[in-house]
Amino acid sequence: MSEPRIGVSIVTMGDRPQQVEALLASVAMQDVRPTRVVVVGNGSPLPDFSRFPGLSDLAGGVTTIELDENLGCPGGRNVALSRLAELGDVDVVIELDDDGLLVASGVFGTVQELYAADPRLGIVGFRIADEHGETQRRHVPRLRATDPMRRGPVTAFLGGGHALSMKMLAETGTWPAEFFFTHEETDLSWRALDAGWKILYEPGLLLQHPKTSPARHAVYYRMTARNRVWLARRNLPLPLVPAYLGTWTLLTLARTRSPKGLRAWAGGFAEGVRTPCGPRSPMRWRTVWRMTMLGRPPVI
Repeated sequence: MSEPRIGVSIVTMGDRPQQVEALLASVAMQDVRPTRVVVVGNGSPLPDFSRFPGLSDLAGGVTTIELDENLGCPGGRNVALSRLAELGDVDVVIELDDDGLLVASGVFGTVQELYAADPRLGIVGFRIADEHGETQRRHVPRLRATDPMRRGPVTAFLGGGHALSMKMLAETGTWPAEFFFTHEETDLSWRALDAGWKILYEPGLLLQHPKTSPARHAVYYRMTARNRVWLARRNLPLPLVPAYLGTWTLLTLARTRSPKGLRAWAGGFAEGVRTPCGPRSPMRWRTVWRMTMLGRPPVI
C-alpha cells in the first residue's frame, strides 16, 4: 500500500467536551493530514466541530453523527466505520478514546509508514500511558508485561488507541456490537489472526490516557463474564472452550475480592451460556498454533 489514506474515528457520550476538543487539537497537529475525521455522539448531541481550528480546512472536513441511543463502544465505532466505508477514501482508520491525547505530532506519519511497508498488517496497537508516562500492566498486550516498550507482533491490542486496515475489516467484519463493553478487541483480534492478518504492538505510538480501572463501570463484572463466554462460543474450537473458560474462572476467583462483584460475574457467566452470542466461526488449529508461537495460546 503506497501512502495509505488515514481516517480518524472518535466515539463520545458527550460528557467530555473539553477532552474531545483537546484530542481534536492533537489530531490537527499531526504531520500527516487525515482524509476524514468522524465523531460519533453515542446517544448524545455534539457541538459543531466543522470549524474546529486545524481541521476545518480538511478536504473531507469533520463528520459528526448523533445517535439516539448509546450503542456501546463497539456499536458506536461500527457507525463511524460504516460511514468511512461509504465515503470510500480511507485505507486505514485510527480509533481514539475520547479522553485520550496524542502528545507527539508524528503518530499518523508512523502509522502510514507501517501500513505502506506491509500489505498484511491489519492492526497496530498504540502504547497507553498516563500523564506521568506510566503504562498499566493490563495495557501491555502480552503475558510477559514487564516491559511496555517491547515492540513486536502480538495477539491482541488496546482499544483506547489503535489503527485498523479498512481492507482487513472488509474481510473479517467489524466490531461485535452485541458485546457493548469489554472483550470486543479480543474478538476482532482473533478473527483478524484467523484470516491471516498481522497485529503489531508499536510502543512508539503513544496515546496519553488518564489512569483508570475498568471496574469503575457498574456493568463491568457482568459483561466481562458474559462476553468472555460469548468470545469462546463464537471463536474457539470446541475442545478449547472449556479450557479457556475454566482458566478464566480460576483467575477470576483468585483475583476478585468483592463478593458483590463475584455475584455479578456469576450472573454474567450464566447469561453468556444461555443467550445468543452471534455467528459461530471457530478459528483454525493453525491459528491456535500461530497464537501459541506468539506467546499467548487462546486458553488465557
